[in-house]
This record gives sequence, C-alpha cells and structure tokens, in this order.
Amino acid sequence: MTLRRVLVRVAAVALLGALVWGFWLEPSSLRVQRVDLDVGWPGSRPLRVAVLSDLHVGAPYYGLSRLPEVVARTNATHPDLICILGDVVTLGVAGGAFVPPEPIAAALGQLRATAGVVAVMGNHDRAFDGPRVQRALESAGIRVLEDTAVRVRTPAGALWIAGVSDLWRGPHDLPRALRAVTDSRTPVLLITHNPDLFPEVPDRVMLTLAGHTHGGQVRLPLIGAPIVPSAYGQRFVAGHIVERGRHLFVSTGIGTSDIPVRFGVPPAIFVLTLRGGSG
Repeated sequence: MTLRRVLVRVAAVALLGALVWGFWLEPSSLRVQRVDLDVGWPGSRPLRVAVLSDLHVGAPYYGLSRLPEVVARTNATHPDLICILGDVVTLGVAGGAFVPPEPIAAALGQLRATAGVVAVMGNHDRAFDGPRVQRALESAGIRVLEDTAVRVRTPAGALWIAGVSDLWRGPHDLPRALRAVTDSRTPVLLITHNPDLFPEVPDRVMLTLAGHTHGGQVRLPLIGAPIVPSAYGQRFVAGHIVERGRHLFVSTGIGTSDIPVRFGVPPAIFVLTLRGGSG
C-alpha cells in the first residue's frame, strides 16, 4: 500500500471519528462543571450558584425525557441558587421537534435550591411566545425576572438578583432593572440571555451571567470557535471574562440550535462558587 493510500485512509477514519463525536457522542453527553470565581463576594461563606442555559428542549439528544437527568444532577450539587438563562424551548433545529413550554416548566419545577430558582427568557422563548413561556415557568414556581430585580436571602448572605430581558428580542432595559435595587451595599448578581449586554453593565454589579453563544458549539484547536452569535466575535464566547474589574460568566449551555453539533464544547451544568477577593 502506498503512503498516499495510507494517508487517505487515516484521514477518512479521522473524519468519520470527528463526525461521530461531533454529531452524536459529545452533544448527547452531559457534565457538571464546577468553577470557582473570586468576584468580591462579601457573604459569610462562598455562594454556590447552579447555572442552566440554552436547554433547547426538543433538540436532538435533549428532548423532554432528558430533563429529569438535568434536574437530578443539578439538585445533587445542593446549590444556594439556581439561575436559568433562557432558551428553554427551541425553534428550527435540524433533526429536532418542538416541545411546548408547559411540560418543560413542569419538569424544571422540580429544581431545588435554598434561595429558589430564577430565570430570564432567551430569543427562542420570545420568538415563540414570550408571555406563554413566562406564565409556564412562573406556574412551576420559577421566578422570571425581566428588567427588574429581587432581593433574596441565601445561607451565604443577602443578594440582589437583577434580570434583564433578551438583547435581541426584549426591551433589555438595564437601567430599569437596576432601579429596582434599593440599597448600595448588598451585592448584585445580574442574569441575562445574551452576553453582548455586558459592555453596558456598571461596576455596581458583582457578576453578570449569560448564555446564548453555546460556546460557538464547535471549538477547534488554535482557531477557537469559528462561528459565534455575537457582535463581539470570540470576546464573550464562553467562561469567565474580566474587563475593567467587571466580571462576566458565559455558560456554554446544554442543547443545540440550528445544527445539532458540538465539538470541543460539551453540554454542561455549571456550578459556580462565588468567593471574596480583590476581583
């Protein structure tokens, strides 16, 4: 066998392996990823926040039958607070099937955290029927924060949670959300769907949580994510970003949209431990 034929066969096997991994093994997986963040949390102990984003229930590998696993694995981390960052429904993903928000919300209603479960809606939720998605979540005991804020008490201390509606399809009225914060000392956690809001977030906010990007769904060695649904390219693609002393964490999400592929960006439930420190 010539060297050329050997190389062709090796390339074919590698391509097949990449396709199997990207279109089946990785997008059907689920991990719990724990991340420590020094964000200047002043509480009596670190604050543990579980983050679920971009469930896109109905996408391949993440239909309604997978939600009990997501819920059970989240609850097993015993979080102080659970944040759902939007896009619980999905529209238009290849190979998927639409699931209405009511059964999704009923399953998510089994989530348990000491300080409760809060959510914002994503662009898919609003494109489908924002008021209906909000009603479903709230009927399941999940507090939806759209351009407002609420003060909660956690075992680690008091916290304001400000929610800003989706940048693409909501009013995304950040000043209105922060006007609901009525004191200057209690730390503020801001939740929103799209991280492109972050340049507008003031120093008063301890940490911003967002999703939407899916980490690009495909992350290649040396190149990174070739396609990111953000005006800022890879600047806010995933993970912990610090700019001018302000903190952002972008979840890579669980489901898929458009094309059901994940490569180098596995589905993840993030459990953030917020600690004190200089930031």
